[in-house]
Amino acid sequence: MQKYRDGEKDGSDQSLQIEGRNAVVEAFRSGRTIDKLYVQKGCQDGPVQTIVREAKKQDTILEFVDKERLSRLSVTGRHQGVIALAAAYEYAGVEDMLALAEERGEPPFLILLDNIEDPHNLGAIIRTANLAGAHGVVIPKRRAVGLTAVVAKTSAGALNYTKVAKVTNLVRTIEELKEKGLWFVCADMKGQTMYEADMKGPIGLVIGSEGEGVGRLVKEKCDFTVGIPMKGQIDSLNASVAAGILAYEIVRQRMS
Repeated sequence: MQKYRDGEKDGSDQSLQIEGRNAVVEAFRSGRTIDKLYVQKGCQDGPVQTIVREAKKQDTILEFVDKERLSRLSVTGRHQGVIALAAAYEYAGVEDMLALAEERGEPPFLILLDNIEDPHNLGAIIRTANLAGAHGVVIPKRRAVGLTAVVAKTSAGALNYTKVAKVTNLVRTIEELKEKGLWFVCADMKGQTMYEADMKGPIGLVIGSEGEGVGRLVKEKCDFTVGIPMKGQIDSLNASVAAGILAYEIVRQRMS
């Protein structure tokens, strides 16, 4: 029935776990950002169905699980058929990032992430984004970690100063930003060497996970791909390291 921070049950990264029907209803009504809602399968109770309708209205990720799984996730043991995971920080809008760029008198510089599910990677990228002067980080609603407590801790305070937007469709977001004059560069080991690419001007840097990389549809929307020169025996970098290298190549080019 209450809210618990940093639950570690079932291996999940729960930044703020809300259990119990009344508590979850109030969280939605208060405008709190709910990243994910777990609902017990087969539960037809009126209040639970009201919560499900509200979650669908807000396009919250819904996962229906059996009672045993829900009990493993529960910290209190009194979940009443619903557990919500709320963001530790509020999300910004993409328009807020563009407004910040305009306020600074700078061409927009955004970092877009695809398939980043490790909170440590997201936190490290937010930290890099802040230090490199990026105007914000954009993450998709699905197949991505949200703004959890681990992300906040790993960002080493950068989350307090860096705007993060969560969007329903990354492809559509790229299309809309292209209409506003941004170019998009996708990190890909098969792309042209980053030193040969022109990454000045309004730009969106798209980074994928170490294993899966950037999804096909997202990559197809990018204007070009760039790779990082590698001389070792392995052929990939951690996502946050790759983001840092490419972000600072953008910084170098902007300063030249």
